[in-house]
Amino acid sequence: MTTTSAAQWLRLDRQICFTLNAASRAFGGMYRVVLKDLGLTYPQYLVMLVLWEDGTVPVKRLGERLRLDSGTLSPLLKRLEAAGLVRRERSVRDERSVEVRLTEEGDAMRERALRVPQRIAAATGFDVEEIQELGARLDRLTTALDAAAKAEAEAEAEA
Repeated sequence: MTTTSAAQWLRLDRQICFTLNAASRAFGGMYRVVLKDLGLTYPQYLVMLVLWEDGTVPVKRLGERLRLDSGTLSPLLKRLEAAGLVRRERSVRDERSVEVRLTEEGDAMRERALRVPQRIAAATGFDVEEIQELGARLDRLTTALDAAAKAEAEAEAEA
């Protein structure tokens, strides 16, 4: 790699992380508008998606699915519970585990939320195949980065 080409790697427009961050912020702005009618924030919407899909879910599993730590997830669930959309209860099978379930109101919100993904998809300007392809590529990217970060951490721990 020459000095000139090496310097090119330090350009902002060469940073995939910046491009992904900018896209994420743009999505955030769009979701703020679209979710306003539901009275949900984007992270709250993600919680609701998991519950609409899976039903009752242990808090630990919810955090794993959403890639959120308990310090972020707990206040989020508290706000959803205060809004009457979810209930947190100790598991009858394992008292150490807390489960999250939808209330009737939370379940009923699902019908109103059906337009959200359609509005977001329309806003992207992509067709369904392009959205699926991009999602698959981003999933591969996430998996590769997780594996690389784990390998780097293990190598650092051994050094």
